[in-house]
Amino acid sequence: MLDVAVSQMTSSRSELADELALLGGLGFGAIALWRPKVSDTGAAATRRLLSAAGVRVSTLQWVGGFTGGDGRSFAESIDDAFEALSTAEEVGAPTLIVHSGCRGGHTKSHAQRLLVQALETLVPVAARAGVTLAVKPVHAGACPGFSFLADLVSALDLVDQFDEATVRLALDLWHFGDDPSLSRLLPRLAAATAVVQVADRAGPPAPAADRLPAGHGRLPLVGMLETLVDLGYEGPVEFDPVGEAVEILGYEGAWQETQLVADAWSARFAAPVARSRFAMARRRDHFRVGDSGILKSHASSHSGSAG
Repeated sequence: MLDVAVSQMTSSRSELADELALLGGLGFGAIALWRPKVSDTGAAATRRLLSAAGVRVSTLQWVGGFTGGDGRSFAESIDDAFEALSTAEEVGAPTLIVHSGCRGGHTKSHAQRLLVQALETLVPVAARAGVTLAVKPVHAGACPGFSFLADLVSALDLVDQFDEATVRLALDLWHFGDDPSLSRLLPRLAAATAVVQVADRAGPPAPAADRLPAGHGRLPLVGMLETLVDLGYEGPVEFDPVGEAVEILGYEGAWQETQLVADAWSARFAAPVARSRFAMARRRDHFRVGDSGILKSHASSHSGSAG
């Protein structure tokens, strides 16, 4: 069974109470919170509403900008991250999404050092709060100038610098679902990822491209997610479409579609979640890259469609 969450980014103009009522009616058990909306509601009120609705938090979004590219100093960005960690603890968010920020006039190596320094500063506080820092790489074509961490290998290498389980990865399939390196990196990603974010697209990543509901584009989302689960990924799967398609469907329509997709995916590959590490290691020896470019088992007859 997938641990499915939906995002406040999808329903950006709704109040939390209305979102929770809708989620309860559709049977969703988790929500990804957006900091501006939490600020509007108040952290304490947010926690009370979540508790009354019986809805968990998957992640809180986001902190970053440690390179100064957004006009804040390093110290100001750290202070903001401390505040976000406090909010995450108060609302019960187990994971806080972290963006690197742009290069901001620095060399890439210096920007990298600033990010590492920021994470080293935040790790003790995050550990005490019981919050995971999930670093999110962002495709350069989608958000030019937003993040210097623009490829999966660099993101994985960054996470590997930290022994603590407090620093992990946020994998957004909208950004990297058709990345040529994805298939060979799936074993590392399954082990290092704290949250998988899901939205579809019809073309290459671009600033004006919508985050389509799953199945509305051409990304082989179900094939990638199936392999991640087969390799041992057990974290939340956040559906966060944003854009014109959501406006046409309406928030309720978009989440109804998400419920149908999530139920179908859960039924299709829930079983591998329960496999032992030994069984997964044995299957890993038999993986190959299929015609779709998705890493899959020799024994699998599943397609790599978008579901």
